[in-house]
Formats: sequence, C-alpha cells, structure tokens
Amino acid sequence: MSQTPPPPRVRAEIDLDALRANVRVLRSRAPRSALMAVVKADGYGHGAVRCARAAVEAGAEWLGTATPQEALALRAAGISGRIMCWLWTPGDPWREAVEADLDLGVSGMWALSEVSAAAREAGRPARIQLKADTGLGRNGCQPADWPELVAAARAAEDEGVVKVTGLWSHFACADEPGHPSIAAQLAVFRAMVAHAEAEGIDPEVRHMANSPATLTLPDAHFDLVRTGIAMYGVSPAPELGTPAELGLRPVMTLTASVALVKGAPAGHGVSYGHRYLTEDETTLALVPVGYGDGVPRHASGRGPVLVGGEWRRAAGRIAMDQFVVDLGGQKIQEGAEAVLFGPGTRGEPLAEDWALAAGTIAYEIVTRIGARVPRVYRDGSATAGDGD
Repeated sequence: MSQTPPPPRVRAEIDLDALRANVRVLRSRAPRSALMAVVKADGYGHGAVRCARAAVEAGAEWLGTATPQEALALRAAGISGRIMCWLWTPGDPWREAVEADLDLGVSGMWALSEVSAAAREAGRPARIQLKADTGLGRNGCQPADWPELVAAARAAEDEGVVKVTGLWSHFACADEPGHPSIAAQLAVFRAMVAHAEAEGIDPEVRHMANSPATLTLPDAHFDLVRTGIAMYGVSPAPELGTPAELGLRPVMTLTASVALVKGAPAGHGVSYGHRYLTEDETTLALVPVGYGDGVPRHASGRGPVLVGGEWRRAAGRIAMDQFVVDLGGQKIQEGAEAVLFGPGTRGEPLAEDWALAAGTIAYEIVTRIGARVPRVYRDGSATAGDGD
C-alpha cells in the first residue's frame, strides 16, 4: 500500500497555466507587436526552459536572455525559434552563438569586431541587433557614437558577415508613469532608428518596451515588446497596480513545512540578537527556510507568512536556513503549511508584500529564490517534478 510522501521542507510551485494566461494578456495589450518572453536569470527564478516552452505555446514569437550562456542552454534543451541575448563581455562565446543562430545584442565597436570575427570563423553571417543608449546609461551605444557603429555595421553587412536584424533600446523609468525621461527617450530612439535606416539598415524588428511599457505605453510598442516580470504575474511597480488589477496571475507559490512548534514564556528572545522578545506566554513556530534559500534577511521582523490561516510576521532575524513566527498562542501541528507568497487566492501574501517588507522590488523576491528550493511545475491537471 503506497503512502503519500511527506511534504518537502520548502518548495516553489510554478503554475505554467498562469504563465500562459499572462502571455496571452500581454499579447492583447500590444496586439500589433510580436512578443519576446524574457527568461533570463533562470526565468526570474521560475525555471528558464519550462517557462520558455510554455510562453512559446501561448504565442510568444521570441525568447530573450541576458547572457549568451543562458541562450545557448535553451538551444541545448531543444528550443528552436528566435532567441536573443544581449549582455556580452570580451571573449564570450560569439562563434557558438553565431552557429546556434541566436540574435546578438551589439552595443559598441568592440562587440561588432568580435562578432564579425566569429562569423568569419563560422562561415555564416551573424544575426545582430544594435542597441541604442537613449538615456538609461547602461549598455547601448551613445548617440554621439551611433553613426560610427551604424556605418561599421553596414560595412559588415556588405561583407556578408552580419545581418542587422534589430534596432533597440531600454527605458529607465517606464515604471513611473509620466516621468519626463520616457518621452525624451522615445524621441531619441526614433531619431537613432531614422539615422540607421537612412544609412541602409533594414531591421526585422525595432523594440524598446519592457513590461511596464507594454502595459502603459502603446506608443513604445513598435515591432516587438519584451515582457519579463509581468509574464510571471508580478507587478512591475506598485504605481501600475497589483497583479490582479493588471489582469495577471502570479506564477510562483513559495511554501514550507513548519518544522517545530513550541511554547515560550513572556520576555523570551527570538533569533539572533534578540531583536524580538515575546510579549506574553505564546507559541512559536519554526519555518525552515531562510536567506540561504533566497528569503531576504532585510525582511527580518516584517516578512509576512500565512500559517494556520493567519498572517504572521517573521519574529526577529531571518537566519540562513530558518525563521520564527509568533503564533500568539495558536496551536498548529508540525508539518503544517506556511505560505510565504503566492497568487493571493487563499489570503496569502504576494511577492510584492515581501518586497515591501524588505525595501526592495518584487523582481528580486522571485528571482533570488535559490537552487536548493525544488521547483514543482503545475501544468493543467499534471504535476511535473523538479525542473530543467
């Protein structure tokens, strides 16, 4: 007679049906543009390969990663179609990327030189996308240097070593509706695109919109929108609304099994530094997950968790492997479920609530959940085990 296995110490449940629904919502917000599903940083902590496949099934025409290694891992997993990667350093695997038919972001002359050399070695043209720094001040080519990069890219096209497939940029403040930099960056991008096209560049796609711009800036949709955090059902910013208000369903639910329940007298210190003292005789519950799993220590004393049907806060400091909640005398059993965050359908906190508690953004909350937390995938009526 088989027995039901005990619940794990901690797990992150990934709802692929919710992810597909989010992709469809985002496509509806930019109906005349193709959609790139961004799966960098292991799919923002959700699992890049499984999420990439689900996004493509829901209509995403492109996939995006930061590093070439991330993009090559998708190819190694058998994922075809258009994949773009954009964060390069000298000596990175340009030739492997060219041979894998990836679209490669190019932000400066050094990168164009390395990708051109790799294409000559590979004996095939590289697909490249020129990135314009329109005001973010990170990666991308400054307007003053743009004519030189465009001219060199055109020469490389004439040589047959590259094909410029895209012109693109990135917003600094799209998550702050009405910020003056938004209109300024759009104007700069249009001017830089116009210059490149006047010089003979004929890109397949022009793109600038990230998740918040996809949701709020139709003028920025161009040929392609790049959706990252919103695809995972996380709001890009509180100013834009909650996931529910944006029509999104959170994809990750993080749960743990209570490891110990015990009584404690009034005035008892809890966790390192005794930053928390019990006010009265009470019951303490040990939640066996900590910053070693990605739960932010900065949320000590504030991090919310649903235990025994009630919202509780981390009592005292969050440690590497565990934290404590004060149950106020409530009695529960070891093995009871503690829900750190999820879609909110059972009254549990959202990732946004942990972000508020830690003084950070919800992007970080889901992305930082570590490798020792097993991912369990929900896909329709089937349950898949640990992910790719």
